[in-house]
Amino acid sequence: MTQSTDPLAQLSDLGVSIWLDDLNRSMITSGDLEKYVSDKHVVGVTTNPTIFATALSDGSAYNEQVKQLAQDGSDVDTAIFAITTDDVRNACDKLRPVYDKTGGQDGRVSIEVEPALAHETEKTVEMAKELWKAVDRPNVMIKIPATVEGLPAISAALAEGISVNVTLIFSLDRYRGVMNAYLDGLEKARDNGKDLSQIRSVASFFVSRVDTEIDKRLDEIGTAEATGMKGKAGVANARLAYQAFEEVFSTPRWQSLADDGAHVQRPLWASTGVKNPDYKDTMYVVDLAVKDTVNTMPGKTLEAVADHGEVNGDQVTGNYDDAAEVLNTLDQLGVSYTDVVRVLEDEGVEKFDKSWSELQASVRSELEKAK
Repeated sequence: MTQSTDPLAQLSDLGVSIWLDDLNRSMITSGDLEKYVSDKHVVGVTTNPTIFATALSDGSAYNEQVKQLAQDGSDVDTAIFAITTDDVRNACDKLRPVYDKTGGQDGRVSIEVEPALAHETEKTVEMAKELWKAVDRPNVMIKIPATVEGLPAISAALAEGISVNVTLIFSLDRYRGVMNAYLDGLEKARDNGKDLSQIRSVASFFVSRVDTEIDKRLDEIGTAEATGMKGKAGVANARLAYQAFEEVFSTPRWQSLADDGAHVQRPLWASTGVKNPDYKDTMYVVDLAVKDTVNTMPGKTLEAVADHGEVNGDQVTGNYDDAAEVLNTLDQLGVSYTDVVRVLEDEGVEKFDKSWSELQASVRSELEKAK
């Protein structure tokens, strides 16, 4: 396959970093992770509680470690911490060549603070420090949710020199708050004598979930105009987020930090697996192709893009007016953007919290078996 007909190569050439939204131990030990890097242009990995819960429930890759943890008398949370940080550390080592080759921009592996802490600033900061210290690799990123309470935690973690993946961003207002938290954190890091060139961050802006929630409301309205607006909000919202990114990272405040070695906080398109089978399964990748972004894809989406993705250059910067019109039309139809993003954030925290509970139950069960 030549580069010109390889959609994943085309995305990479455009300035899109392809990260895989999946991680498990067998992927690390079997060589599959390296194959994603060599064959599919993958340059990073993201994890979340759902991914870890799934990994632990499948196969026997964790049996030996769980048995040892049981013999050591570890409780559930200690065991989860050990298991997840081991996986992330080992994945960081596998991706270290990418990290070195890209000067630290990619080769990143993300691990999330416990979801139950989403509304507790100080505890989030403490866990971010613990995870950073435990993984002990320069290419790890600590995921902190973009709740109101998460924003100061993001700044505090960055001030300590910790690289942060900000997750669960749905609204444009909150995204601006996230970028402000990033700049605050960098300014504090500079005051603390940290090397700004060693700090990296991405802002994970969720896409498909926006369509899922808004489409549901459009179905309830039931008019032809409402039906015609389905499947448009997620991409429009993300495009306007990129417009905000361009604005913030062209200000004098940002330039002062850049002059001291700071890197932009790249937008990361998350939740890019299509939920509605009527929609093109590559839409949240090819329709959001633009430089200085990350697209984190589940395996199924990655394979779909590799197989039949149609990459036609930058699909974002020339479409700001159309994107704004989509949100205006939805507002006129009676779909409350403010309510949608509030519901999505609450649901996002709740879903990860539920997955964490499932992870705890799975580990508890395995510890009991191993005794």
